[in-house]
Amino acid sequence: MDGPASPSAAAETDTRGGEAPSKAKRGNAEEKYQHGQPVYFPEELMDNWVSFSLRGLYYCYNISLQGSCNTTADPTDIILAVKCDMGPDFFRYSFNLGGTDITIKYLYKIHLNQEQVLFARRFQITVLSLLINSNSSEVSNAIKYFREWQVDLGVVYLLLPTASGKIDWCGIKFSTSSAYDVTDKNMRHCHSCKDADILQTMDDPCCRCILQNSVVYAPRERKFYIITGLDLNANQPLDLNNRSAVSCKSKPLLVASGLFTVQNFLYKCYGKRKEPTSVKLPPELCKIVMAPVSANTLFSFSFVPSIMYRIQCLLLSAKLKIQLGPRMQQFNITAMKILEALTTKECQEKFSMESLETLGDSFIKYVTGQNLFNKYKHREDMLTSMREEKVSNPALCQLACKSEIVGYIRGELFNPQKWTIPGFGYDSRGNNKVFFRATNNMYSLKKISIKSKRIADTVEALTGAYLSTCGELAAVHFIKALGMDVELHSKMQVERTITTKSEELIDAESLQTMLKYVFYDTSLLVEALTHSSYNITGITACNERLEFLGDAVLDYILTYYFYRKYPNCTPALLTNLRKASVNNCCYAHAAVKAGLHKHILHSSSKQMVNDLENSGRSFSGPSHGWEAGISLPEICLKQ
Repeated sequence: MDGPASPSAAAETDTRGGEAPSKAKRGNAEEKYQHGQPVYFPEELMDNWVSFSLRGLYYCYNISLQGSCNTTADPTDIILAVKCDMGPDFFRYSFNLGGTDITIKYLYKIHLNQEQVLFARRFQITVLSLLINSNSSEVSNAIKYFREWQVDLGVVYLLLPTASGKIDWCGIKFSTSSAYDVTDKNMRHCHSCKDADILQTMDDPCCRCILQNSVVYAPRERKFYIITGLDLNANQPLDLNNRSAVSCKSKPLLVASGLFTVQNFLYKCYGKRKEPTSVKLPPELCKIVMAPVSANTLFSFSFVPSIMYRIQCLLLSAKLKIQLGPRMQQFNITAMKILEALTTKECQEKFSMESLETLGDSFIKYVTGQNLFNKYKHREDMLTSMREEKVSNPALCQLACKSEIVGYIRGELFNPQKWTIPGFGYDSRGNNKVFFRATNNMYSLKKISIKSKRIADTVEALTGAYLSTCGELAAVHFIKALGMDVELHSKMQVERTITTKSEELIDAESLQTMLKYVFYDTSLLVEALTHSSYNITGITACNERLEFLGDAVLDYILTYYFYRKYPNCTPALLTNLRKASVNNCCYAHAAVKAGLHKHILHSSSKQMVNDLENSGRSFSGPSHGWEAGISLPEICLKQ
């Protein structure tokens, strides 16, 4: 355990303490920060397409998918091309989505011309629109209203399919040429196909090689399908949803399956993915939407919204580390740990801030209490009131808002249907439907409502993140960066309130042997053992001030111990362990078990003395847990 730690106040209204704020004032403070909070978006993924296409040089990151996909599709890698270096956290980063292992690693810089950027942008808009939207008109509009160059600020980056480990430029260029708005019928054919290989589709004749691995739309079914093969045995009736049956005796049928659906693969309860159902379709009842594009590519791109949302959140976490100031850069904490502290349970992901919040809460109270104890000579009740004011939810919320960290908080479940497709978002007139707002030198796509308690919880969780990763000094520097006036004290001022020699009041030597600790000033030991009822010449202080300090120390030490000892326990279990051990009954049991109760200085009634003696003789149970602390006298609970 390092030295003490430090989080302190929020609103430094009265550093001398006084009454805690009224319920009305606390309520107003909470209401103030509930509505209209920005949700930041990383600058690394923003630009306008004119500027982006003229850059010429782009940073490339490989996104690979491996593992149990529960499908016959073999996922291919995707190349992410962005305008700038995304930082050291993305040199190599791995995580799991729905049972599939995702690995992102930096590859190289690449030169692209404007034509390549245009083709790649059109490809990703078409593919992602197909996977996200099941409505034919929405997909058609996404392609129809495609604008080559836009000067409006938007979500700008490229997602490039690969083939044999290289960017599949052939697929990118050819597949987007056969979309909804194609008018050149020659694009439906290739020179190597013979007339016998031409099949009639709903729109135009098309050669088999183009139909193979194409996306088609079946108007009667109102569904999109990926064509995976041709059935040469077509002399059988085709059942169309029990409405009718047709026979295609001379032409093959198209073997097709439904498109992979885009889902929130970040969801913690995500189950196994179902294989799309296979069907057989007559080519003359199908419209070609995109060709050629493989099922493997479509499968990989179905993960893109969840992958890019995770990248977006990690970029913001890395940005927050920098925003905290130069002094915080000395501490090596990962963006992933920051992200954990920013993720609320409402996101319903595999990790959340709750455990870090519990740890940070105990640390902030400990450091604040230590600083107040060292700075003021007030009574325990006044110190408690001062600490409650400084670590209250409104106070911590105010610190977060002044430090402009609220926009980093993730407070809602990710919805892939509302995810912004890069390069898409224009109406029939070419107007941008995606608007970014500039807030505190940061960009945001929207604003949300978030409770002040959740904001305060985030401050505690971030404190816990720095504490668990980099130690107490880092946690202290973090809360100081938010504006808390606290220091990390390695030594405390001696109380000096006892004039009588300690050996006249207690057996200091035997006590120190029992505690396995030698006190530099044994008067502190006397003060710690002096109950408020004890009134004797030479003693002017009881143990209540030390009780105030020790309560915070024990809470912090035990919480830290459980967090380290059980790293995989749920937040709920960590909270229960803390509650079961951080309480007066457990402390009293430990004191009685060690025989410390025999040394308490008090002037209590004879009944209290008898209770103390009886508890010492009868105690044999545990010092912690739900069954500890039964029928112990009150005087023992306060030591």
